[in-house]
Amino acid sequence: MKLLTLSKAGAVVTAAAVALAGWTWLRGHPASPAPRSMTAASMSMRALPWEGGPAAYAGWPAAVGAGWTRPSFFPVGLWFAAVRRGEQVAADRGMGINTYVELTGDSRPGLLRKAGMSALTARRLPGSGAETVGWTLADKADVWAGIGDARWTGSVGATPPPCRPELLACGYTVLRTLDGRLPHDARPRYATFGKGVALWATDPQGARFVDDYAGIAGVDVSWYGDRNICAEAARWRQLPSGRCRQAANYGATVDRVRELDAADGRRKPVFSVIALAGLTPQQVGGAVMSSLIHGARGIVYDAHAAGPACRSENVLRSACGQALRKAVSEVDGQIHRLAPVLNTQSYAYDFAPDLDTMVKAYDGSYYLFAMLAGGRSPGTYTLTVPANLSKSGRIEDYLTNRPIAADQEGRFTATFDAEHVYRVYRIRP
Repeated sequence: MKLLTLSKAGAVVTAAAVALAGWTWLRGHPASPAPRSMTAASMSMRALPWEGGPAAYAGWPAAVGAGWTRPSFFPVGLWFAAVRRGEQVAADRGMGINTYVELTGDSRPGLLRKAGMSALTARRLPGSGAETVGWTLADKADVWAGIGDARWTGSVGATPPPCRPELLACGYTVLRTLDGRLPHDARPRYATFGKGVALWATDPQGARFVDDYAGIAGVDVSWYGDRNICAEAARWRQLPSGRCRQAANYGATVDRVRELDAADGRRKPVFSVIALAGLTPQQVGGAVMSSLIHGARGIVYDAHAAGPACRSENVLRSACGQALRKAVSEVDGQIHRLAPVLNTQSYAYDFAPDLDTMVKAYDGSYYLFAMLAGGRSPGTYTLTVPANLSKSGRIEDYLTNRPIAADQEGRFTATFDAEHVYRVYRIRP
């Protein structure tokens, strides 16, 4: 295999498919190395550790029966939705949703089954069957119950306090208790974690949450919409305020969970939850693509309470959510077209200081995903592919089908005019 490289201002650097540690935004970016020539040895790609893509679900017959092991299936979910009518399912499916991660108690699972949709729920709902591929544990128990083993009162809110003694934390107890109540069957457990794991926990504390209770882990930190996130990230992780509200942080948070997950030597799928509250349509795409570039194996939208101008139980079904609905449909369409690519292993080369990238090899072509790394300024960047590929092959912008003309040295430029902009290129040798 040949290596794709990126360069800026005449200095050749190689693109990183994924950061080597979860909190790369805190480590700064090294200066670009001096120009050098590419050798055959430097063009070999290195496979990144992963959970196996669709094969990760092979041990759960319910997921296999629902098609989760197909290379063409990529989970795109909706958090805590109500499904009471067939037109709701049809509208969600039209946006690219194929999975419901939690359902309201009055939902009708048979409608999902009829439409070929999947669900993960906290309990068995009346009428449920093959559509229920997994069980959910408490949402973000690391946040509302905290990091600890105190007694859980059964409360999931501030009143009454969830933990006893009141000043102690009981997040581990919550997950352990709920796990023990679920059916012991051929379905995975799914748990979403938030700022507790992402910001507050030490590595051993976070690894215990991620590794001990669920077969699929989700992470939900709203870098765009959470009013408090910048102050908390500065306090707990020393993230400069100017680098807070950026799409790149969604990917860095996925890195954090994937790094914690690897601590026990067993890897599981990690989903990224995108809370739509406070996001612009452009930010939706940036948050999703950053998550995918950093190895998210599923995307879940939280469509609740999208801000003062559009308060709704599900903004994606509301008139005021038209722009967000269009943005979600667009990026979901890209995910489904690229699902066979996304479901393959990623390859890395040396760390790139300017761009977050992911490289995949599928069906005889290379796919290069790129967007700005955290803290990098919008602008025009030069991408370089090996000369043997650029002379004998073809480069195209995959999302627009626009051919890309490279110079004799395999260089072409790409403009990232905002921090949320992303590009996908296909290189056919």
